[in-house]
Amino acid sequence: MTSPDTPQSPSQSPLYAKLLGETAKIGWSELERFFARGMLLRVARDLDLVSVAEAIANDETEQVTQWLASGLVERVQANTAADFAARDPELWAVVVSPWVCVQERG
Repeated sequence: MTSPDTPQSPSQSPLYAKLLGETAKIGWSELERFFARGMLLRVARDLDLVSVAEAIANDETEQVTQWLASGLVERVQANTAADFAARDPELWAVVVSPWVCVQERG
């Protein structure tokens, strides 16, 4: 299921389309086990969640490294996890094994 406000790329790759179709709204309680394993990546709101997942899947090291260095993509930290648990915000996620990329919306 995709978000109605998900931006549509004019030249979507087959992988982008596949990942978009696998992106879904999810509750924090369903993500906690991935956080506990250190496999949960938070994607900043101003990035396209699916584009980030596609870059990770395609091993676009330079781009992913830039996002990590700037804090636009990061492993979910304990304080963020506690905040998500307390607020239960609207989260969207997509799996790019072994990672689960998550983004807060709304």
